[in-house]
Amino acid sequence: MTEEIKSAYEKWLAQPEMPADLAEELKAIAGDEDAITDRFYRELEFGTGGLRGVIGAGTNRMNVYNIRKATQGLANYLNASDLPKKVAIGYDSRIKSDVFARETAAVLAANGIKAYIYPRLEPTPALSWAVRYYGCGAGVCVTASHNPAKYNGYKVYGADGCQITLEVAAKILAAIEAVDCFAVQPADFDVALAEGKIEYSSEKCLDDFVDAVYAQRVGDGAGTADLKLVYTPLNGSGLECVKKLLAKLGVTHVTVVQEQEKPDGNFPTCPYPNPEIREAMQKGLELCDKVHPDLLLGTDPDCDRCGTAVPDGKGGYRLITGNEMGIILLDYICRTRKALGTMPEHPVAVTTIVSTDMATPVAEKYGVELRRTLTGFKFIGEQIKFFEQTGSNNYVFGLEESYGCLAGTHARDKDAVVAVMCLCEVAAYCKKHNMTLWDMMVSMYEKYGYFKETQYTITMKGIDGARQIAEIMDKLRKNPPKAFGDLKVEKFRDYLNDVVIDMESGEKTTTGLPKSNVLYFELPDNAWCCARPSGTEPKIKFYMGVKGNSIEDAQAKVEKLTEDVKAVL
Repeated sequence: MTEEIKSAYEKWLAQPEMPADLAEELKAIAGDEDAITDRFYRELEFGTGGLRGVIGAGTNRMNVYNIRKATQGLANYLNASDLPKKVAIGYDSRIKSDVFARETAAVLAANGIKAYIYPRLEPTPALSWAVRYYGCGAGVCVTASHNPAKYNGYKVYGADGCQITLEVAAKILAAIEAVDCFAVQPADFDVALAEGKIEYSSEKCLDDFVDAVYAQRVGDGAGTADLKLVYTPLNGSGLECVKKLLAKLGVTHVTVVQEQEKPDGNFPTCPYPNPEIREAMQKGLELCDKVHPDLLLGTDPDCDRCGTAVPDGKGGYRLITGNEMGIILLDYICRTRKALGTMPEHPVAVTTIVSTDMATPVAEKYGVELRRTLTGFKFIGEQIKFFEQTGSNNYVFGLEESYGCLAGTHARDKDAVVAVMCLCEVAAYCKKHNMTLWDMMVSMYEKYGYFKETQYTITMKGIDGARQIAEIMDKLRKNPPKAFGDLKVEKFRDYLNDVVIDMESGEKTTTGLPKSNVLYFELPDNAWCCARPSGTEPKIKFYMGVKGNSIEDAQAKVEKLTEDVKAVL
């Protein structure tokens, strides 16, 4: 343990007004150098996604002091800018989310900035909506999205309702670094509320958000009222808005997973409340076997990701991937808008560099330009701003592999509420034509090719883990592999150094995207691999994709590529 770490620990330990739970935690780790180091070896990193970390005491934890520090930095940034001195605040069901949201509002109020805070937990996209609804200069959503229960986070949004850009994040970070977390003096929340410095966001704001989602229907909604659904909010924030939306769609046959219905930041039935993971959806799948719905829908704790399961044609239910869900919706939206004549001129869909290559032929079929961004829906949302600045307004759909999508421009972040609506539209269409969503997916595989994607993740915790992840990326960057198994690397993209290298000719070009610590390997036959450290957890992720001659062939190829990647590592 270094002297710097020891000094930071002692400074926290000496604070006279330390909340009881944090004080007890600090005292409990006295003499435990590893525990102290883990909490104090760094300050919780503030990036384009804001803050995210384990709840607890220390500079590397989510607590009221780091919330105050981040908010004071945000307030200083806003007050030095020409942006409106108003901030919208939302929060989800996670442990201390409501506490952190109130602290945020109180610090803003102390700095002369009006805070609009939702009176109860609501989805992240409803926060994105509220930023523009109230004409705010920024927004804050207290959430750790789909991370394990011990995490919480603090996401910052710009005036456009999109997560802040790299440039803005750098400016806010500079302002945060100048703040002493113990010197921040929040206003009294209740007094500020009475004085109008803090205001609860109105019921009309939320209802108008749901109306805006409902307005994104691409068809006439025929048949949605006949659907039978099973829905789980995974103990998160989605229940109210999803139920409001389903009522508008006329869907009355809805069975909610009882164990996961009420908000609970401990997520007792799914410690990792991520609809990408079968464990999180297991209770819903068990209920499907009893209810036999047309569709199982699951939204993550902040309701910006949506997982789904569909009848498999054999009497059971099959989970579909985020890539498959995105492709189903992209195809349906484009096909329907073409048929109805509602497709804009020069339509554009947006996805990420680690999402399925199947989006390319689907977009081509409908004459839609496909743009790829860095990983993170903030980069997709940013494209909407670019469209609006040019007056084109030709955004059609955005999708990413991690179960996030956005139809329409009512929000500027991924929206599981609108995903629920779009999936209901597609399910009703399929039911009308005597098929399931899986039948539709299989038909698209037959039409566009058997694309298959997967991930391989390595978790490395603590100060040693951070160093090991950096070493892996450094090794791959300086000595990129020439092949993965029998697949030669044709091109190597290093987004941090903004270079694309043709491995045969040595020719170099630029990536055309912002700098980011991401490496991408282009392989033959539509195969690829991408390495990227997680921005929210102590992990390094390897994304992989292939194209096969059948579903089984694609599965075999992606499994082999995964083993070949492990062998290289």
